[in-house]
Formats: sequence, C-alpha cells, structure tokens
Amino acid sequence: MTESPALHYMVGGGIAALAAASALIRDAGVAGETIRILDDRSRPGGALDGAGEATWGYLTRGGRMFEPNFLNTLDLLSQVPAPDMPDRSVTEDILAFNAEVQAGSNCRLIAAGQPADMTHLGLAAVDIVALNRLMLTGEHSLGARTIGSCFGRAFFDSNFWIMWSSMFSFQPWHAAVEMRRYLRRFLHLFPGFARIEGILRTRYNQYDSVIAPLEGWLRDQGVRFDSGAVVTGLEIEGTEARRDVTAITLSEGAHIPVRPGDRVFLTLGSMTDGATYGTNAAAPPLTPGPTPALDLWHALARQHSGFGTPNTFAGDIEKTAWTSFTVTLDRPEFRDHIETLTDNETGTGGLVTIRDSAWLLSFVLFNQPHFRTQPEGTTVFWGYGLRGDRDGDFVSNPMWQASGDQILSELCWQLRLSPDARRWFDGARILPCRMPYITSQFMPRRRGDRPAVRPKGAGNFALMGQFVEQPLDTVFTVEYSVRSARAAVHALTGRGAPIPVRRSDRDPRALLRAARVLMEV
Repeated sequence: MTESPALHYMVGGGIAALAAASALIRDAGVAGETIRILDDRSRPGGALDGAGEATWGYLTRGGRMFEPNFLNTLDLLSQVPAPDMPDRSVTEDILAFNAEVQAGSNCRLIAAGQPADMTHLGLAAVDIVALNRLMLTGEHSLGARTIGSCFGRAFFDSNFWIMWSSMFSFQPWHAAVEMRRYLRRFLHLFPGFARIEGILRTRYNQYDSVIAPLEGWLRDQGVRFDSGAVVTGLEIEGTEARRDVTAITLSEGAHIPVRPGDRVFLTLGSMTDGATYGTNAAAPPLTPGPTPALDLWHALARQHSGFGTPNTFAGDIEKTAWTSFTVTLDRPEFRDHIETLTDNETGTGGLVTIRDSAWLLSFVLFNQPHFRTQPEGTTVFWGYGLRGDRDGDFVSNPMWQASGDQILSELCWQLRLSPDARRWFDGARILPCRMPYITSQFMPRRRGDRPAVRPKGAGNFALMGQFVEQPLDTVFTVEYSVRSARAAVHALTGRGAPIPVRRSDRDPRALLRAARVLMEV
C-alpha cells in the first residue's frame, strides 16, 4: 500500500504562513496540495491588509515598511506575478514603481500648521553619546531596560526622536533592546532619514500589492485556504527530548489528527488581534475584540514549556495600543492643499508628523489609486496617533475615544484649516481602528520571553511570526515574519535556510555616514 504524503498545516494566515507555504513548495519540494492554511480571519494577510470600497470607505489598519535590505521578503516575492502585470514579479514591480515615483519628503514635520524647522535633528552632545552607548551595549547587559531609562528628558523633544518614534512607533516605555536593534539594522538609512529616503513603497496598499498576488500564486500551486478556521488548541505529546503535535483543535470542537510525519507551523500571537472599528459618528470600542491568536498562545504557554511568556507583551494595553484612521475623499482640495504645504506631489513624500499635537498625529497621502478598485477622482489617506491616551488640543477627549469626525476635526485644527475648508471633507468616510496590541512586540522582555523558532524537543512543529526570537533582526517588519517562516521551514526540512541579516553596523562607510548625520547641528 502506498503511504500517503506528509501534510503541512499553517496555524494562522498572515504573511508568515504564506511565506512558509511558499518556502515549502519552492525550497523543500513539497506539493502544494499537502499544505493547508487555517486562518481565523475571512481572508489571509494578517496585518498586511486593505479592505472596503468607495461607497462606505476604504480601510487599512496600518502599513509595514519595506527597504532594499529586506532580502528574504524580496526573494519571496521574486517568484510571484505582480497584479495586472503577470510578465513581472511582485519584487520587480516594487522596484520599478520606486524608480517611476521618486520619493523624498520635503516636509517630514509640521508645527503650528506649517513645515517645521528641519535644519537639525535637535540632538545635544549628551544625546549623541547616549545613542552610541545604546548601540554599543550588549543585549544581555540591557536586559529589560526601557528606552526612557537610556536618555534624558530633552532627547524626547528632539526632531530625531519625533521622527524616529512616529516612523517606527516607539514609545519611551518600550524596550531599549529593540531600539538598539533598529539603530544597528537601519544605520544605512540615516543619511536619508529626515526625507524618508531609501524606503521602498508598493504600488497599491500592501494587501493588493503583496498578499493578493501571493495568495493567488499559492492557490495555483494547490494550497488549501480554510478561512474562519479558529484554532483553539494543539495537542502535544511526548517528552522534552521529543514532542509532537498529534491534533489540532478548532473552535467548533473538530479535531484534525496530525501524524508524526506531518508538520505544523504556528504563527505565535498577532499584533492586530483584538482590533475594533469605528465610523464617522462612533469611536472604536475600547474593549478588545476577539483575540484568537493570543488566546492560543496563552493556552500553549500554560500547558507546555518553551512557548515564551505572552503576558510580557500582551499584558498592558495602555502601553501597546494606538488608533489609526483611513479617510476616503471625493473632492481634491485637501490633496491639493497638502501638496502645496509639503512641496511634495501626492505619493512622493511619505509620513508627515504634527510634532506639536497632543496625539502626535501622523498622516500620509499615498500614491493614488491606493486600492485597485478605487474610482478615479477618489483620494485615500491614512493616519494614526501615537499618543491616543491624551486629550486632543481641539477635541476634548483622548483619541482612543474619538469618532472619525472628531479625528478629522482635530487634524483640521492642527493644520490650521479655516472653517470654510471643512467643506473639502463633505461626504468623507472616516474609519478609525483601535489596535490594542499593535506595539506589543516592543515591550521590555527578558531571555526566554520570546521562544525559539523550534522549541526544545519540538519534533514536527515550529513557531513563526513577530513573537519568536531571531537575533539581530527587528520586529514590527514584514522581513521579521518572512525570515521566521524560512527559519521554521529550514528547521523542519533542512532546506531553504533564511538569508542572514545584512549588517549595516559592520560597514565602515555606513557607520561614517550615520555619524555625520547625527553630528549635524
């Protein structure tokens, strides 16, 4: 009798799961028909999302940064046909788009409704010393220290910090270790830091540009997608020397048997779990929505060793949440005003941060159309508030409790728009989104809080995503998830090892250029 082939289960449907499925097919020679993706959501992509339509409004919860040193991500997408252009890959399309649309911000910060003074980064000598000390201190020595413990108060009012924190979503209470990794990983981007140069943008939102074509390619290979499949448990049997997943439990009580020769790839946790949504008239509920990925992680960590400490990251919502908003406009006046104010054509500038706003508001006008189905004449822009816990300067309540219309009112006030200018937003659809765990991966941690890709004794399973430990690499990036997926496939198959992190911090020229930027006054 012919033995049936090994089956491969992805628990979670984000970019890590899609990348692992792709690596199994391309690098490990696995047949696509043996891969099954169990996704608790209605469609794959996780945090790389984009949804809606013009009538009710478009929604993107957030966007992840791409850059040329994301080698695993660009390699993954090099085999996937681009949307609307099957003769080129997604990677080729990203590079071609960035060659077509030359980007460089002429107005990274705004204050009092006008471009802010950007002649210097605002760093004192003591701040530069502190930055260098942080980069040179080992992770073991830093331990669970916070960013706030490494710098004086004046540092957090500098142009450098305002741009750094708004670009990467860092807060003073986040882990110094994570900021250290970012400083070393992205050292080569320092010369273009104030202009957001060196960043790669996608032609459309990241669902349309990355996830949809990758999903299509995987379906063409025979991969099975089970949407709405909520995994509530893994049955793991054995000892610390060898333990295997023997069954996957679904929310409706169904059990999927798993043989020792089968493989299970688990995306651990989710930074978009618990997201809630508002409207023009209503704020997103403060009580988190469903958290299936985090619930599963908590359950596994209680039952088995080697699964890390989820409460380290997801135990203090007030320190890990922020609110984003997506605006759909039918009129061009706001877009035209921002082009004049920033001296950037739409889609060429990038994130603009209002440095003197209590909510620390940032917004970006994407290249249009931002959605493949977006009608001509419609403009979509996105923004977020890093300090949504504070009362607004115009709106008298925290951003966390603000409706879409209130967020827009605060933005208009911060830009010093006249009452007549509010007509520019007639009929605008404003969709706020609160994400309680969006920066949870930045929380201070100790060794072991983030588990290994392959925990001790793991036989037929491996872990992926933002909450596994990968030395040198930076969380809150697509590259971290993709790299974890390749590491998981390599751990279980011996094939397709991830491409190592490119070490800008060991490039003397990059170090010299970064030093010159920091020393500018």
